[in-house]
Amino acid sequence: MGKIYADVKSALEGLTFDGMTVMSGGFGLCGIPENLIAGLRDTGVKGLTVISNNAGVDGFGLGQLLETRQIAKMISSYVGENKEFERQYLAGELQLEFNPQGTLAERIRAGGAGIPAFFTATGVGTLVAESKEEREFDGRRYIMETGLIADLSIVKAWKADERGNLVFRKTARNFNPMMATAGKVTVVEVEEIVPVGSLDPDHIHTPGVYVDRLIQTVSEKRIEQRTVRQRSAA
Repeated sequence: MGKIYADVKSALEGLTFDGMTVMSGGFGLCGIPENLIAGLRDTGVKGLTVISNNAGVDGFGLGQLLETRQIAKMISSYVGENKEFERQYLAGELQLEFNPQGTLAERIRAGGAGIPAFFTATGVGTLVAESKEEREFDGRRYIMETGLIADLSIVKAWKADERGNLVFRKTARNFNPMMATAGKVTVVEVEEIVPVGSLDPDHIHTPGVYVDRLIQTVSEKRIEQRTVRQRSAA
């Protein structure tokens, strides 16, 4: 109990500091903690290392923190939808640690599970393998990847009960559950908070033990790329 906060500002109070590492859930614009991202921007915290699949789009999501130059380093797997991300990286203004998407997911899961490192065949013989320990198992080469943890994980869920048990909705589940486990502190924004006992235990994706603070928010639900069918000729 006592996990529910009135607003974004109070939910982030006392948690931010310059140079901190932040995990931010979501895939593209799906399931991103957009209100908490805006709240981080408003704190003025800088020198951030942000772990996220991508950096949103220009002017929205993590793109806001890029525009205000609050991010010093991204640990990501994709940059294609954010021109400011691309520009800062190519200009040498932003550090970038590229990860194959599956490797990024497993690094986060490992961090949350207390696993310091693991071996994977993904990236062997490529730039991804540079400066990493390499071993052979059963005649196949593998590289070592380290688990990831963050000072703060910001997560978006669909529904929560008052103890912080979380339910994610469809594709918005993406990186959010594993990031909830890998933050020293986890703050979650949800669309609905229900009384304890309202959620079917079999439907809970993330137990409340991983959630420190919880807020109810309203999301914009933007579409990252709108594609429509060509109108047929009359």
